[in-house]
Amino acid sequence: MAMLAVLLPLLMLGVVLLLGRYEELLLPQDDADRREPAGVTPAAATATSSHAPAGTPASSP
Repeated sequence: MAMLAVLLPLLMLGVVLLLGRYEELLLPQDDADRREPAGVTPAAATATSSHAPAGTPASSP
């Protein structure tokens, strides 16, 4: 019974990882959709972002 308690989470983790790999093979995504345009620098990308900088307190609604 103790072996089942040890092996079951590891088996479940393996299944989840395998399903993730299977999904990547089944539904490939283009890398162009995930990348920023070549002319945009990281500083310019964060300056035009609508998100507040890290460490800034959230504004009240």
